[in-house]
Amino acid sequence: MKKHLLWLGLTLWIAGIVAWLITGNLSPVSLALIFSGIALIISRFAVKAKGFWSRRSTQTGTNALIATLAVLAIMALINFVAVRHGIPLDLTENKLFTLSPQTQEIVENLQSPLQIWVFQREPNKSARQLLDNYSRYSPNFQYQFVDPDVDIGKAQAFGITTEEAAYLEYGEKRQLVQTLNRGESLSEIQLTNAILQIQQDGPLNVYFLQGHGEVPLEGTERSLSEAVTSLEQQGYTVAPLNLATVGQIPENTNAVIVSGPERPLFPEEVEVLQQYLEGGGGLLLMVEPKINSGLAPLLSEWGVELDERIAIDESALASLPPRNPLGILVNAYGNHPITQDFANGYSLYPLTRPLQIQEMEGIEAVELILSNEFTWAKQNLESQELQFNPEEDLRGPLYFGIALESEQGKMVVFGSSSFATNGLFSQPQLLNGDMFLNAINWLGSSDGPVLSIRPQEQQNRRINLTPIQGAILSWLALRIVPLLGLITAAMAWYRRR
Repeated sequence: MKKHLLWLGLTLWIAGIVAWLITGNLSPVSLALIFSGIALIISRFAVKAKGFWSRRSTQTGTNALIATLAVLAIMALINFVAVRHGIPLDLTENKLFTLSPQTQEIVENLQSPLQIWVFQREPNKSARQLLDNYSRYSPNFQYQFVDPDVDIGKAQAFGITTEEAAYLEYGEKRQLVQTLNRGESLSEIQLTNAILQIQQDGPLNVYFLQGHGEVPLEGTERSLSEAVTSLEQQGYTVAPLNLATVGQIPENTNAVIVSGPERPLFPEEVEVLQQYLEGGGGLLLMVEPKINSGLAPLLSEWGVELDERIAIDESALASLPPRNPLGILVNAYGNHPITQDFANGYSLYPLTRPLQIQEMEGIEAVELILSNEFTWAKQNLESQELQFNPEEDLRGPLYFGIALESEQGKMVVFGSSSFATNGLFSQPQLLNGDMFLNAINWLGSSDGPVLSIRPQEQQNRRINLTPIQGAILSWLALRIVPLLGLITAAMAWYRRR
């Protein structure tokens, strides 16, 4: 009987291990066979050594063994459940492994299957992890890694020769996502922008009005080149527009941008912009303080008044780091699709004027940017003291951005254009770039989510040690601490003897 217990236990244990290895799945049946076999083997030796088990030392050791096995079994069960029903948890400071809310919404709204082909000879682990994150949000998102040296036919179909790249396939459309250097991972911003572009029925066109001293589109530090590049990455065709020359806004224009004119527009140009709005267009106005842009007649029809004072932030000098009082740091926003995911993130508006809004029939207005109570709008900047004058200054909170919508068109007005210029646009601590891009996307799209993705940037946490500090750390970790552990164990063993 004792011998039969041993052989039966071994048989059950081996059967459970084999079932696990063949199926690749540690099923309840496999677990039951393994633990049953172990139990029978233990019973076999328990019966054989009955006298041995009656000893006190044996009972103590057995209790410790059972407790250890119980802990191991519980840990194994927890790991089994975690692998089968895992919940990803991103503990990085900047949420490097979490898709942005905008990306999640884009993927969730996929109406048809979308396939991404990643042609890499050695699949990148980070790229696979990123694509896994995408696939969690929609069964319509599918991906596959292809070795172009093995699947030559598929590589030739996409025009892959020596380089590595990622392509999207959506219905009959194919589009390049990103050319990859060896071992390079995919970029979330490029992939999501490509998903948006491949779903579009036609081109997206944005025009920047020129001819009145507007902020240049390229060439200088104070330009909009970073904003232009980001728009092009999202699939927009960006071009300058001189209304005084062409006399009309081209058809199929998604948005017209007037960025900080230094001289007033001609009345005829303002009338063309008004007609464009009435025809369902989208207009973005960024008007600097102390400048007569000639846009007041258009804005008054929409209930917007440009205040001539300049905003001051008295808390700027006490902030960390100290700031220019003419730069307004904001972390409060209105309830609107443009700012819906901003929460309490920061954006900065240098040299900005407040905006005031009056209720107009048929026009829905939402204040986008709200300053705190420590700000005010100052009339006289010639004074050396930044003192609030209740007779001529306007106490905050102030509004620096307004979104307006009627049955015909949409308009967004900012009291500054500097917030979207190079440097501030791409600064990772600020939402300036998101504010600008979201405004354009809202103006240019009749439906669908507003999208703006900022690339996740990893903070530099490297510790730089001198050679002496490195040697000390090496000795402590590899020699001294283990030696102290051995000495402590030896002393404990000697005392128990």
